Amino acid sequence: MSHSVHIHTWDSDSSYSLDQIAGFLFKHLERFGDPEDQIKGALDYALGKNGKPGGAIYYARIEDELVGVLVFLKTGMEGFIPSNILVYIAVDGTKRGAGIGAKMIEEGVANCSGGVALHVEPDNPAKRLYERLGFTNKYLEMRLD
Repeated sequence: MSHSVHIHTWDSDSSYSLDQIAGFLFKHLERFGDPEDQIKGALDYALGKNGKPGGAIYYARIEDELVGVLVFLKTGMEGFIPSNILVYIAVDGTKRGAGIGAKMIEEGVANCSGGVALHVEPDNPAKRLYERLGFTNKYLEMRLD
């Protein structure tokens, strides 16, 4: 019997703490992730802490099981830089390929205004999902860290 996926917007009354959300992302982003303290910083940013522009945190559940997390951040810009950046998306490794990631992205895009950018490593299998959803590779990103 198949159970449906439900997408929720995280708030302080959510079923999961921010630490649980951060831990889920850290675990399921695997080699494409960041250190947990950086993930927690992005979650604080999404919540508008310390004067940041904010964003949104979405999570996916099947019954009572956390199966996915998506984090959008507002950039505070328009046009020359998209208004939003999809900074993290992770689906439980045992649930990938069932459309959970696509459903979360569609929910996030439907609830934000302005353009959306994301960064993806060329060998990340999620790149195919982003392309199916209409994301294009408009620029080559270069960094000086």
